[in-house]
Amino acid sequence: MIWGQTKGRNLVPRRGIYTEEFKASRSGDLSLESAGFFVLEGGFLMFRNFLRPQGGPKMEKALRLTMLCAAVALLCFAVTLTTCFAQDRFFDSNGVRIRYVEQGNGDAIVLIHNFGNNLDRWIASGVLPNLARDYRVIAFDVRGHGKSGKPQDAKAYGREIGLDAIRLLDHLGIQRAHIVGYSMGARLAAQLLTTHSERFITATLGGQAGLFRWTREDAERAEQEASEIERECVSRSQIYRLAPPDVPKPDEEEIKRRSAACMADPNKDRFVLAGFRRALKDWVITPTQVAAAKVPTLAVVGSLDGSLQDFQDLKKLRPDVKLVIIDGATHVGTRGVERRPEFIEAVRAFIAANRTALSR
Repeated sequence: MIWGQTKGRNLVPRRGIYTEEFKASRSGDLSLESAGFFVLEGGFLMFRNFLRPQGGPKMEKALRLTMLCAAVALLCFAVTLTTCFAQDRFFDSNGVRIRYVEQGNGDAIVLIHNFGNNLDRWIASGVLPNLARDYRVIAFDVRGHGKSGKPQDAKAYGREIGLDAIRLLDHLGIQRAHIVGYSMGARLAAQLLTTHSERFITATLGGQAGLFRWTREDAERAEQEASEIERECVSRSQIYRLAPPDVPKPDEEEIKRRSAACMADPNKDRFVLAGFRRALKDWVITPTQVAAAKVPTLAVVGSLDGSLQDFQDLKKLRPDVKLVIIDGATHVGTRGVERRPEFIEAVRAFIAANRTALSR
């Protein structure tokens, strides 16, 4: 809503196209472009009400043209700023080209995204720019994703993925960092806590608690999902499994839409993505290894996420883990945990509570 009428009259909310922008601004998700139009439109309404009695329609037309020019200029600035913010860099990780970006100053934080996405997810969700206000934030495209290299050998997607994070720290000359992973990224982070714990100040596991069991059913599910990805670039089984329990499952038309979008994306290779599912067994860590981990760990999951039980099991293995359950949050979609303001609030508070004692 925008407050539109002034000068001797009661201020009343103007409802319509800008309502969602207003809501977004309250939740911290308002983009620079939307903010610009929010301010410009509000300014136009205010000036129109003051100037219309004096200049009439011609004055209003001139004012609208001026505001439009200002909006275009602001958009150009926003595009330039976004481009600078997300400047791509690359490094060689044992023969695989890895794309990464970094922003900010302070203690280092490494972000690892979820399966099928790339580092841009952290920018779109607001997590990266938020943390970059106070920290040096590094995000990278996991191999096989985005603009990073995509080896065709499935063996390249086992423990080598986690080692890419370690090599990135080495490349940047960073001895220790906070690590934040979501879903697939959380599984990788959980494994790194058992193999390279000396490199991390804290860890945040979002959406997945780690893979600390591997059953026959797990193996069969991984193969089924891999086969589906090879055929359609997406896995129906995975989509149904991760769908929120309180809404209807995606229908056939939605599955086909997602499949077509994936097929058309030049940064996605369905055979490589299938290889990820087949390499899952290499990500397994034993309950004994989980219990022995000493890195301060935050675990964040939605109350409607099917992985909730895994987090409760993690809490039993490691009572020291700080578990945050976000009510009404799901694993993916608009209600996904990483999009909720409670997620970034929890991450910020946890890192701030541990940075002084452990990183200096």
